Amino acid sequence: MSSSRSGIPHYWVALRAMLVLTVVLGVAYPLIITGTGQLALPAQANGTIETVDGGTVGSALIGQSFSDADGNPLPEWFQPRPSAAGEGYDGGASSGSNYGPENTDLIAAIEERKAQIAEFNSVYPDDIPADALTASASGLDPHISPEYALLQVNRIAAERTLSVEDVRALVESHIQARELGYLGEPTVNVLQLNIALTALKA
Repeated sequence: MSSSRSGIPHYWVALRAMLVLTVVLGVAYPLIITGTGQLALPAQANGTIETVDGGTVGSALIGQSFSDADGNPLPEWFQPRPSAAGEGYDGGASSGSNYGPENTDLIAAIEERKAQIAEFNSVYPDDIPADALTASASGLDPHISPEYALLQVNRIAAERTLSVEDVRALVESHIQARELGYLGEPTVNVLQLNIALTALKA
């Protein structure tokens, strides 16, 4: 009987510790982190949502397709890089293909994409940059290289009856420099570029 009574204080200590840790780590800590994020980096904390005329059109952090109901790329929009996430840019199935550089399926897919992009943009296959042919590790990359964006300028200008110079200038104004000046490569956010594209007038 005495051993049973002596164990009761230990249960109360454990219960109190659990309650304190639940309040601190399960309530206070998330509120502090959420509040700090909203104050310091509100756009990033809320997913960097992009809107047009008050309606949400996507997130600048997650890529998306610009295609018709059959999956065909729409010629009036800048196109993103390929995606291996689900059926393409599926946020619930983020992944790459996991193919090695000598995988025959990957090589075949690259050759097929190269032929399609060359025909779609009326360019030479050898002028197509690597990011236009390969999916990112996440399958959700919202960026393309400046080279791939500039490769699409003539097609966009023709489809929208715009001057090539104006579309090229738009792309160049949306080139994002390397992080901290030396990390990564210059990029172009496809969604933000397409939003800006809608404001160009012939």
